[in-house]
Amino acid sequence: MALRRSPSSTCADPWSNGAGFRQVTTALSESSSIHSHALDHLSKDIPGTGLNPMPYSILEPAVFKEEPWAEESRRLLQRNSMQISPSEDKIPVVGSTSSPQASDEGLYFCDGRRKVDYVLVFHHRRHCSIRSPASISVSQDELSIVSNGNFPQTTGSDVEAGRGRGVLGGEAASVGEVFMELGSGKRIEPMEPADHEMHLIRQEFEANLQEAGLEIERDKEQKTHGPSFTRIHAPWPVLCREAEFLKIKVPTKKSYELKEESGFGSSMSTVWRKLNQPFQPKISHQDHGSTKFLSHCFSRDKLHLYNVTSKDTFFDNATRGRIVYEILRRTVCVRTCQTIGISTLIAKGVYDAAFPLHDGDYKVIGHLEEQNDRQVLHEEWARYSAFYKYQPIDLVRKYFGEKIGLYFAWLGVYTQLLIPASIVGIIVFGYGVATVDTNIPSLEMCDERLNFTMCPLCDGACDFWHLSTACSTARASHLFDNPATVFFSIFMSLWAVLFLEHWKRRQISLSFSWDLTGIEEDEEHPRPRYETILLQKRQRKEKKKKKKRKSEAAIEKLTWKDRLPGYFINVSSILFMFGLTFSAVFGVIIYRITVSALMAMSPDPETKSNVRVTVTATAVIINLVVILILDEIYGAVALWLTELEIPKTETNFEERLILKAFLLKFMNAYAPIFYVAFFKGRFAGRPGSYVYVFNDYRMEECAPGGCLIELCIQLSIIMLGKQLIQNNIFEIGIPKLKKLIRTCKEKESTQNKKNEERPPQQWNLDYALAPFEGLTPEYMEMIIQFGFVSLFVASFPLAPLFALLNNVIEIRLDAKKFVTELRRPVAVRAKDIGIWYNILSGMGKLSVIINAFVIAFTSDFIPRLVYQYMYSQSGTMHGFIDHTLSYFNVSNLKPGTVPQNSAHGDITVCRYKDYREPPWSSDAYQFSKHYWSVLAARLAFVILFQNLVMFLSLMVAWVIPDVPKTIVEQLKHEKKLLVNLFLQEEKEKFQLIQSLFVKDATLHSKSQEPSPGQPFPILGRYSTLPSGPMTGEGGGGGPRVRCRAASFSQFRDETSSPQNTNSRHTAV
Repeated sequence: MALRRSPSSTCADPWSNGAGFRQVTTALSESSSIHSHALDHLSKDIPGTGLNPMPYSILEPAVFKEEPWAEESRRLLQRNSMQISPSEDKIPVVGSTSSPQASDEGLYFCDGRRKVDYVLVFHHRRHCSIRSPASISVSQDELSIVSNGNFPQTTGSDVEAGRGRGVLGGEAASVGEVFMELGSGKRIEPMEPADHEMHLIRQEFEANLQEAGLEIERDKEQKTHGPSFTRIHAPWPVLCREAEFLKIKVPTKKSYELKEESGFGSSMSTVWRKLNQPFQPKISHQDHGSTKFLSHCFSRDKLHLYNVTSKDTFFDNATRGRIVYEILRRTVCVRTCQTIGISTLIAKGVYDAAFPLHDGDYKVIGHLEEQNDRQVLHEEWARYSAFYKYQPIDLVRKYFGEKIGLYFAWLGVYTQLLIPASIVGIIVFGYGVATVDTNIPSLEMCDERLNFTMCPLCDGACDFWHLSTACSTARASHLFDNPATVFFSIFMSLWAVLFLEHWKRRQISLSFSWDLTGIEEDEEHPRPRYETILLQKRQRKEKKKKKKRKSEAAIEKLTWKDRLPGYFINVSSILFMFGLTFSAVFGVIIYRITVSALMAMSPDPETKSNVRVTVTATAVIINLVVILILDEIYGAVALWLTELEIPKTETNFEERLILKAFLLKFMNAYAPIFYVAFFKGRFAGRPGSYVYVFNDYRMEECAPGGCLIELCIQLSIIMLGKQLIQNNIFEIGIPKLKKLIRTCKEKESTQNKKNEERPPQQWNLDYALAPFEGLTPEYMEMIIQFGFVSLFVASFPLAPLFALLNNVIEIRLDAKKFVTELRRPVAVRAKDIGIWYNILSGMGKLSVIINAFVIAFTSDFIPRLVYQYMYSQSGTMHGFIDHTLSYFNVSNLKPGTVPQNSAHGDITVCRYKDYREPPWSSDAYQFSKHYWSVLAARLAFVILFQNLVMFLSLMVAWVIPDVPKTIVEQLKHEKKLLVNLFLQEEKEKFQLIQSLFVKDATLHSKSQEPSPGQPFPILGRYSTLPSGPMTGEGGGGGPRVRCRAASFSQFRDETSSPQNTNSRHTAV
């Protein structure tokens, strides 16, 4: 053992007397050659140090003593025991001498050259008694024990900047040797056992990251509380290795000209580009040219094919962050029960967060050429003043990755296609406004001379009333219930199909331009909860095995039996949530019935006249509030239920979460609308035989103008209120409130830090931002809106217009949130939008059926057609209102339901809206023949409408190919060019090897020089190949040594023709 005093010690007394020391807790791994007994004797030999060994049970449960733990520990022991040069394993600290580039908003290590590709954050809860080797503080003196195999090796005895000193001073630790640092302790508190274990786990994890090739920089100062940051940099060899493993496509030097249109199409494209110029974002490096570089999966053997001008910029920041994340999520840490990845460590509380850095501040400083990508996105995309511009989708994809880029591309396509739908909706609404004064049914309802005396709307308190008092309702109903509505429903059904087909083509075009064609799905690691449950199952099986003393195979995965309780809870909970939704709808129905009855009893005539409007408006607002509250509850419940299913991977988890959340939120948002559209007034009964709720209140009926106007009011208020409240409160207000709370907490913590004088670094600023929690809420909001636009559009033609206005703001709102308020997410590859496309497709098909039933059963379109062509004597709509009203004998009313003190005198017969036989008929009050004729016509219309729209949808999908023809041609041409490129490369290698053979043959046999007409020797005629790095491309005997293609790039200029330049352009 070697004892060494800390150079930072300021204690005047010698360390041997133990003056000024506090109790220090130590821990050694099982791989250490010095055990706790030896340290116990050491503590007795050094009086006053209070050196107490920590028991193994705190750090190493029984499961760690299995063979994989021992193997991993021995591997770490051997690695940490090796001699490591300072240049290979140096961990610089904050505050070292930095170059001017190092102060570039905290995007580099302290040396100013290495980029910070990823940041790990953890919180200090107590003052650490055992310090990490790179966190030696000048102001803190303490006793630290470093054992071989337990802590990451550090070197660099004296950093050139003179800021710190390594524990081992650049010398390799020999096996069984422990170094101790002693100094005057200042308020050193013992660590909690859990925090101590977290500390050791972090050290082992970061040591494994260094072993994988990553470079790490930690904070210099040792904090007693608050966040501590660990910066990670991926050097060029690691980037190349991982890019090859991940099959990342990169552009080659080979380029070709895209085929341009000729003739009339070319001139139209030129005119269109000029017209679109004001709407294009100002992106300096955006490529609008007709040249495309060939892309190929990265390979270290073909570096000469790529245009590597700078190793620092060849892989952009998003790709570098993704590469580091792939290493982080597969790195093993045996002290967490052999779990894998940073996600597990964050779930266990070892780290608080892990994220890549933004490209500096988003506030614009300097000219456009000097701006980083984040500043350009903020100026040209994430501002409300840029609402009229196209989105810079390529730059969004470059900065945030393909998955987020596809979301904004989909949202842009959806918003663009809402423009024609909005125009047609405005035309349909305008047609209703223009024809309202010539609509015969509305005129008949408003004509007081016809004097239709209607039956009372409630029992006892309600009087008879004239139909002409509902004139305004009838006129408003015609605005949305007119013949143009049927055309608009067919149009919107075809629009949904066109939208999906157009998006498929756009998605494939983006996949081609983003080099996503032919990519494979990334391998996913198990989720932390899945690993925890699996580990618990293995431990239970191990206990049973020890009791029964049987050898069984190890458990590899969870079965359906393990998930059965979760499935049972899922089904029962979802059914309960459905019941809760229906209960909320039923509660609003009870509210409408009771308030209508109470207002009808009011002596105020104005109150009586406004019963229907007041009740409808207030009930819809209550529905909206209930929907918003249940939306938040259902989101949390869906997350909890998905966790109970224990999905193995994140993709599986996300798909199950989306299905549950969509099912619950779909039912919550549309249940009130479904009730008004298909159930309200269907089961109310007739005068003299009404259906009662709680034996006192009559079931509500539709308005005299029909239920379609009420459906329109319900849909418009819920849709607009949901969008406005969610956008303004949930998406803007709540995040700003959270940010305000975080900033207040940070101000309180920074006031206590008197030594903190330097400005915050980029990792501090990014850590203060909200974490990225996925795209599910963004997609869900738009999918529910898509349902409002497509499912019940027959009742509200202006729905596409309001959706368009909302989406114009939504795009900029989401963009601002991603650029300024969220941490930078990891760039994730994705070829499509996943399960959301299937949901959209299903809703498009469902919209056809729902619109058919809305037109047939909710509106009066079919009854009007039947009357006009079957029962009208003049072939016009005159007499339609009288045709739809049935007669009722007032003497048949039940006792107690007759109006008291009627203002209309002695009424013997009243009218009500239904197709029933009159009281003087032999089948009094039974459904008439007219009812069955209308019902048959309604069912026939549903079948005809559905089949017609489905047929037209299939025709549209068949006519429009999924893959554009130009993309197919370019893919074929790129494949051909790549084959030619590789064949040319092999040919050049072959010629080079032949020339080497000729030189070798000339040196060994000068007398047998080939004549000028004699060809070069053919590879394969020699029995052996020359030794050295040039071997490996030809046949022959001897061991084959692999030849790197990059080694032949130095001969490229000599062997190639002058026309063979780096960027070759070939016409397509």
